[in-house]
Amino acid sequence: MKKKSQPLKSGEKILFIVFGVFFVLATIAYVGLETVRLNSDEPMFEQTTFFDFSEEGKKGSELYRKARCNSCHRALRSGTSMGLILDGIGSKRSVEWLEAFILNPEATYGHETLDHGPSPKEAAYAMKMPREDITRIAIFLSELKADPGSSVSKMPPPEHSVFIDSMVKMWAPAEWKEKYTDIRDRKPEEEAVNVEQEQIKSEGDLVNE
Repeated sequence: MKKKSQPLKSGEKILFIVFGVFFVLATIAYVGLETVRLNSDEPMFEQTTFFDFSEEGKKGSELYRKARCNSCHRALRSGTSMGLILDGIGSKRSVEWLEAFILNPEATYGHETLDHGPSPKEAAYAMKMPREDITRIAIFLSELKADPGSSVSKMPPPEHSVFIDSMVKMWAPAEWKEKYTDIRDRKPEEEAVNVEQEQIKSEGDLVNE
């Protein structure tokens, strides 16, 4: 004997109606957003990353794609986000550091890495690439810059921020002010010394390995 299906209860009907309304509104909003995006001459979101490639950087970009780096990393709106997004990486790391990382990832990074390093890690092939290719890829990555103060930049905004200053005053321990210097107050020559010390440390780690 065929079992009769029970009619929906009032609460279930209301739930389905509410879900249906949200689904329809979400669909309309998505279509509208994509229509505006595709027909707009201006970017919908503020662009905080930029690049200005040298000839070596352009060659490095080609090698980066041929080496399948974009199968894990995203850069220039291309690739996946399985690994670190590389847009703006040049505002965080020097070309020397990037080259050292490709050659010897864990020694340069100072910690075990997920995919970069000796076999059987997936990106082990990067260490075995010709040195000239590694240098060009490092140059390419170093030319992926970001605006100061953006989420992908090492440097904060050049000017002092009332919000940042108030948060530091509220949460930073008093001894930090004696131990550390505000990066915004560093002079260019001090920043150059810091970069040089970072490079020397990376080179020293490679020699020790």
